[in-house]
Amino acid sequence: MGILTSYRLRWQRKWLRLRALRKAAVVKPVADRTDGIGPDDILLFCAFRNEDVRLPYFLDYYRKLGIDHFVMVDNDSSDAGAAFLANQPDVSLWSTHDAYGDARFGMDWLTYLQGRFAPGHWALTVDVDEFFVYPFCDTRPIRALADWLDASNVRSFGAMLLDMYPKGPVSASRYTKGADPFEIANWFDPGNYTMTMNKLLRNLWIQGGPRARTFFSSKPKQAPALNKVPFVKWRKPYAYVSSTHMILPRGLNLVYDQQGGEKTSGILLHAKFLDTFAGRAQEEAQRGEHYQAGQEYQSYADRHGADPDFWCQWSEQYINWRQLEVLGLMSKGNWA
Repeated sequence: MGILTSYRLRWQRKWLRLRALRKAAVVKPVADRTDGIGPDDILLFCAFRNEDVRLPYFLDYYRKLGIDHFVMVDNDSSDAGAAFLANQPDVSLWSTHDAYGDARFGMDWLTYLQGRFAPGHWALTVDVDEFFVYPFCDTRPIRALADWLDASNVRSFGAMLLDMYPKGPVSASRYTKGADPFEIANWFDPGNYTMTMNKLLRNLWIQGGPRARTFFSSKPKQAPALNKVPFVKWRKPYAYVSSTHMILPRGLNLVYDQQGGEKTSGILLHAKFLDTFAGRAQEEAQRGEHYQAGQEYQSYADRHGADPDFWCQWSEQYINWRQLEVLGLMSKGNWA
């Protein structure tokens, strides 16, 4: 890496952290229980808006996985989700009325809180519809993964976002609060993915799957990115660049093997496509607060009335993480 490139990336990281500090005043504590965080606790960071129906299962899933404390940011919700979280003993809740788009799609708020509470901890950063799957997650808690990564001197862990969907139109199956979304959305695309490398930040850029073939078939390069670096042993200078797709320092993006082998990796099961999707797509297309002024949501709203049927003859029904490894979507690498 040249001196100028190194200088540029270092200043970009400092600028991202400075942005986050400037947003500190707009993120107000609602229920701050961070004084109860233990020195070795594993933390989860998440920003959300109007997700009351999803939050009970989200907490249940990650508690069972072994998350010790949740650091959540409510972005101007009008439902009961924030009140629900404020009463949870392992949740610290902040709130803001500021625009999601003006805060780098929530990352400024999370970067500020990560800088305060995450250093020295393994931190998992996810959306409320993302569910972390890693090798042996059915028998080993996330603490086991963190301990193995520490012993291996690994600072970050990669995962591909895997869009899950039901068989039939997404509106046809009713999701009820607290239920497992993958009892409904339990199909996925086993292939149809492309991968390129970002030479500057060294992250892989993965696209494809059901959204690419349904909404972006004529413009595949505009399809959503599926590469993520969600699990990081945090230090104060760190900052995500674009959601959790890439991070600085850029060495944290090297979550894949560069010598042609396999490096341990995971999956984020994406429960976006439930019967709530059509209403959310219309709302977010109008708000224009997401990436590129909500163009992705506008594509959803314009096609199929935001009620797609993703299922096709190549769809595969989800069983477990071992199935995903056989398909080459994740790997246990050398973790035995």
